[in-house]
Amino acid sequence: MNNVTLKTENLCAYFGKQQVLKKVNLSIVENKVTAIMGPSGCGKTTLIRCLNRMHETTPGARLTGRIWLKDQDLLSMNPMLVRRKVGMVFQKPNPFPTMSIYNNVLAGYRLNGIRLKKREADRTVEEALRSAALWDEVKDALHKRGTFLSGGQQQRLCIARALAVKPEALLMDEPTSALDPKATDHIERLMAKLKKQVTIVIVTHNIAQAGRISDYTAFMYLGELIEYGTTETLFTAPKDPRTEEYLTGKFG
Repeated sequence: MNNVTLKTENLCAYFGKQQVLKKVNLSIVENKVTAIMGPSGCGKTTLIRCLNRMHETTPGARLTGRIWLKDQDLLSMNPMLVRRKVGMVFQKPNPFPTMSIYNNVLAGYRLNGIRLKKREADRTVEEALRSAALWDEVKDALHKRGTFLSGGQQQRLCIARALAVKPEALLMDEPTSALDPKATDHIERLMAKLKKQVTIVIVTHNIAQAGRISDYTAFMYLGELIEYGTTETLFTAPKDPRTEEYLTGKFG
């Protein structure tokens, strides 16, 4: 069995009395890209928000079950530490508007009250921007605001910000849905490189994208994990008729 970075056991999530995840058991394999697909409202985003303890920040939200980060009980860890180890990139690029590109990359350290010496900060910024394939485009503009970048560059800046604190997993919630095809291609190719250093979980509505970039795919429907396996198997020989109907465009 491949090493597992994140694992859920009988994970249930609620908003008030409404149950949005129903006993999800999922093992996310280390240094692979796992796509989570399914129609709108099936619980994809709630699932990844549980994985970095953001779900419980919503008033009235709660969860039951277990989540493991390697061999650690994620639900008993300090949430700030969880969010350092399990980074998140959102649908719309969200660089901090008043901060320079340089300070955006270091924001995770600042938010956690960690001070880096200048040489270490410089190295961290360069390494993170190189990892996000952005260094060559911005190295002469590090002290300009991040918001002056294009949408695709802003999303790569957000990826650099998440990578700077050296997470074990990176959650991406439809990271290309607000981007044009060229920027989307850039991010997809970036993910293929990044999985060597970090485990990636991507929520996507785009079936073709899941087929292109993921090693494993989970299909969710109405809060349940219907099917999970290698992308190749799930796309070519789905076991559940609902998976097949979704993949062939009958619903979603």
